[in-house]
Amino acid sequence: MTVSEPVIELTRIEKVYHAERPEIAVRAVDGVSFKVEAGESIAVVGPSGCGKSTLMHLIGCLDRPSGGVYKINTKEVSQLSDDERAKTRNRYIGFVFQTFNLLPRLSALENVELPLLYGRGSAAKERALRALQRVGLADRAHHLPSELSGGQQQRVAISRAIVTGPSLLLADEPTGALDTKTSLEVLDILDELNREGTTLIIVTHDLSVARRMRRAIKMRDGRVEADGSPEVVLGPRLQPEPVAEGGE
Repeated sequence: MTVSEPVIELTRIEKVYHAERPEIAVRAVDGVSFKVEAGESIAVVGPSGCGKSTLMHLIGCLDRPSGGVYKINTKEVSQLSDDERAKTRNRYIGFVFQTFNLLPRLSALENVELPLLYGRGSAAKERALRALQRVGLADRAHHLPSELSGGQQQRVAISRAIVTGPSLLLADEPTGALDTKTSLEVLDILDELNREGTTLIIVTHDLSVARRMRRAIKMRDGRVEADGSPEVVLGPRLQPEPVAEGGE
């Protein structure tokens, strides 16, 4: 029996920020170690300031760790150059953020095309349109972000995240700026992508979102406090937990 390699592997990862005085250091991520297997769905939870968004930036190669070893598909990426990390992001990772991060003067289609401009072929427009069709927005392809609802903008952002065919999708509070109904629609799309094989990691304050994942990692003071099933990490559901309207 062949054992597959993990999609990502973190070993004693640290991120330390230094103030003006060198002896004062803030350990935003402090010795975090865990593996993520292909096809997993994981919620990263914890109080504000616990290090979960910093950890997401490290996993997404948006920032460089201060120490430790980070591997994506067995490739060590901790010490890559900025250009090499950008290529790694473009090849393996898609991002979805709370604030959508769409360029206001570009149409939905043009926003989705942007990741394809980095080392991709001439069929970018067709691929971008297929990605919009994937989330039910082909008929809004030529609309500006200001002409779209918040939920539609987030679906455009998901299209942009998946247009390169990443194996890993990172979502940082993807429902934080959405109402309950729209949040559920966005989560349904993310669930479907995960069922089709995309590895999914979501940072969230919302326990109802976290409980939809198959694994939860709870952080506190830059460290992993608990890692396991949502039922174990988050505790039993004592009452209904509707998806919160708006972010923190």
